[in-house]
Amino acid sequence: MDLRSYIRDVPDFPEPGIMFRDITPLLGSPEAFGAAIDLFAERYGDASIDAVAGMDARGFIVAAPLALRLGKPLVLLRKAGKLPPETVSVSYALEYGESAVEIPADAFGSGQRVLVVDDVLATGGTLAACAALVESAGGVVAGFAVLIELVGLSGRQRLGSHGLFALLQL
Repeated sequence: MDLRSYIRDVPDFPEPGIMFRDITPLLGSPEAFGAAIDLFAERYGDASIDAVAGMDARGFIVAAPLALRLGKPLVLLRKAGKLPPETVSVSYALEYGESAVEIPADAFGSGQRVLVVDDVLATGGTLAACAALVESAGGVVAGFAVLIELVGLSGRQRLGSHGLFALLQL
């Protein structure tokens, strides 16, 4: 199945000069979305992973069915201020400002291997912050999984030695 045909290019969004990669056509097709989850599950089915962590909010969409398919716990990496218990937080720079990501302080046991999932890897700032967050909470990043890697933005270079699997490279 050609998953690329389910990605819509939206020029000049959210501002002029930016090409937004819209995954909603892929999500709107049970066949395409199922195929994407199948590919991730094939890749990580035999991997040594203790939990799957999805980045707020589009990463949740991919991480939840993947965690279910792999039989692993799902941890939500949330934007700041969304969680009531004691949290661990990491701030990071975005293309258009700053943000923070957080999880419950007890999200991982010491040394648990965590697969971090998001929809798109652009400059790598968000996923690098996710890695720092997982590690600060006692987890170990087992790798990164994304639907789309925007290769022209070189985000992979910010992820260090952690492995990255992208279904599509655009």
